[in-house]
Amino acid sequence: MDGLIMAIQMILALSIIVGIHEFGHLIAAKTFGMKVEKYFIGFPPKIFSFQYKGTEYGLGSIPLGGFVKIKGIIDESMDTEHLNEEPEEWEFRSKPAWQRMIVMLGGIIFNVITGLIIFTVMTYSNGDTFLSKDEINKNGILALELGKEVGFQTGDKILKINGNDWERDSDLFDPNLFFDDNASFEVLRDNEIIKLKLPNNFINKMNSREALSSFLKARTPFYIDSVFSDNNAFTAGIIKGDKIVKVDDTEIIDFIELKNILEENKSSIVQLTVNRDNNNIDKVVEINKDGKIGIMVMNQPLNFSKKSYSLSESIGIGTERAFGIVFVNIKAFGKMFSGDIDPSKNLSGPIGIAQIFGSTWNWGNFWRIVGLLSMVLAFMNLLPIPALDGGHATFILYEMVSGRKPSEKFLEYSTRFGVIILLGLMSYVILNDIYKLFI
Repeated sequence: MDGLIMAIQMILALSIIVGIHEFGHLIAAKTFGMKVEKYFIGFPPKIFSFQYKGTEYGLGSIPLGGFVKIKGIIDESMDTEHLNEEPEEWEFRSKPAWQRMIVMLGGIIFNVITGLIIFTVMTYSNGDTFLSKDEINKNGILALELGKEVGFQTGDKILKINGNDWERDSDLFDPNLFFDDNASFEVLRDNEIIKLKLPNNFINKMNSREALSSFLKARTPFYIDSVFSDNNAFTAGIIKGDKIVKVDDTEIIDFIELKNILEENKSSIVQLTVNRDNNNIDKVVEINKDGKIGIMVMNQPLNFSKKSYSLSESIGIGTERAFGIVFVNIKAFGKMFSGDIDPSKNLSGPIGIAQIFGSTWNWGNFWRIVGLLSMVLAFMNLLPIPALDGGHATFILYEMVSGRKPSEKFLEYSTRFGVIILLGLMSYVILNDIYKLFI
């Protein structure tokens, strides 16, 4: 069931952003009087279609993309029958270069507009809810597996990031931070300021939701919600409402700290110090072979901050967040080409995209990811690879600057080459997705 929910969200999201992308091409082409033969969401075989004003609109059964077929263009469909005929006035190839450029960039422009709208509306509607620096540093951070690798220790208080002050929890997980070659944290530990530096290839480890959740978290105080009768905690006299503040000589705040200590001391006896009615009481408790003592706990609520924005502020912040995704992708490609990023760990296909949505349906999360994917699709299509919009735009730009139009045979063969590259890349990311499921 979880996989089905992920798949449905991915299919719906891709249908929306691809539909919008291809609609951008269609509107631009029709505006300049070009004949648009087909507009499809999804690839063949066809589920259904209908004709409207000379264009066939339809839905394909393979929901991993879409296409718009404009008469007189050499694209990934590799339809070259028109090459031996004189251009008609309603064909793409007969139009001025500036019109053809707008048509090729139409999908990218519509995707960017979609991303800007989504991030602006979400910022205006929801504002920001976050844990402040003061709230996190009140009890310090909990260093998880990846955090410990960097040198963090539980209880550290983070003072600065890259030498600058910080405001909220999201600053600790900013993708730009992990792309930085000299990213560092200043932490306060036992009244001493210590500088921790992220390794240059740390981004290879921060490439999934699971990885992010194994880096750092705010320590969350907890209390005992229930004690199982006839169990070790019950026998030791621990009751509902007690707060465990120390195990032997180790002070604890977060339940994960307690859980780790119990795991390390299976089948042994420890002394727990519990706070009851503001008094500390020592209890001797035996830990069973599974590392449990027979309690259930409840986290105390953290103090989240809420910040609202005006419409003008939301437009600025939404725009910054949308284009921030593009800049992150540019940095990622740079790191990939330099060898600092392993493509096998950081490129995702349909399975990886579906996993981003998660196994529960949350409309806020859904639209946030749609906005993100819309900006990613715009960026990817702008790459100067033949068969992509950016490749077509590059050839048109060459024509506009040099005054010479590339031959149609050149466009045909370069498009074939581009299709081979794209098919190879698609095969790689899909097989890589499958491989990551089993490692």
